[in-house]
Amino acid sequence: MKLKLAALSVALLASTGAFAQGADTLSKAKSSGVVTMGVRDSSGALSYTLGDGKYTGYHVEVCQRILADLEKSAGRKLEVKYQPVTSQNRIPLVQNGTVDIECGSTTNNATRAKDVAFVVTTFVEEVRIAVKANSGITSVAQLGGKTVATTTGTTSVQTLRKNKRASGVEFKEIFGKDHSDSFLLLESGRADAFVMDGSILAGNIATAKNPADFKVVGEVLSVEPIAIMIRKDDPLLKRLADDTVKGLIKSGELNKLYTKWFLQPIEPKNTKVGLPLSASTKAAWDNPNDNPMESYAAK
Repeated sequence: MKLKLAALSVALLASTGAFAQGADTLSKAKSSGVVTMGVRDSSGALSYTLGDGKYTGYHVEVCQRILADLEKSAGRKLEVKYQPVTSQNRIPLVQNGTVDIECGSTTNNATRAKDVAFVVTTFVEEVRIAVKANSGITSVAQLGGKTVATTTGTTSVQTLRKNKRASGVEFKEIFGKDHSDSFLLLESGRADAFVMDGSILAGNIATAKNPADFKVVGEVLSVEPIAIMIRKDDPLLKRLADDTVKGLIKSGELNKLYTKWFLQPIEPKNTKVGLPLSASTKAAWDNPNDNPMESYAAK
């Protein structure tokens, strides 16, 4: 009976993903021959879908380099599976072992760092406002009486409310289930503005039916380090991933990837995001670190 109960306990742990957390990702990859990458459908040039289960983007490529190094360490060919995640479920799916490495547009902050770990920062984001080009809106102060969209489960929800309190401007909040949904709220006229990471705004505008109909405006509402997310308490993967990114920085390859995804035409519509490398991102590359968002706000 005791043996049966023990076997049942192991099966239950495995089914909930808790079993996967007990083993480091390298051991898991060695034994299974599979690694799962969490990807986003519409996180601008960082991570997006091409359809038919295909994903691409700046962070997807960086993660592919990390997983190539993981494959070398595992000493066997690894099958990479893509698992679409959303703002709401990305952290739980990393925690329970469904996703081994999340390659989207996740902000590294102190609250999230209690539950997951982050690779050294690859991109520093500036949260801005996207509006229709003919709206006349150029700042938060002009959002009074308007409807403003952002995406559920993102740090931009808190950023929006913080700036709402600070400005004293009253506006209605509306939430998209993912970034493409939030942009659709703006595109369809159900929202007057969309508050989100500048790269995501620029990426969605670049792939819109009529990109010239939209623009990114206003003051910088928040500065946030964006990083690749992994399970907590997995020092082997943390060290391997950090070393991969540091190697890409040192060789100049990360700068080439940035140029490819943010300054050159990208598929599927061969449009440019047009987001030059910021001083904040360059500073993060010059001194690779996994400092959370709160350390940027303190500067």
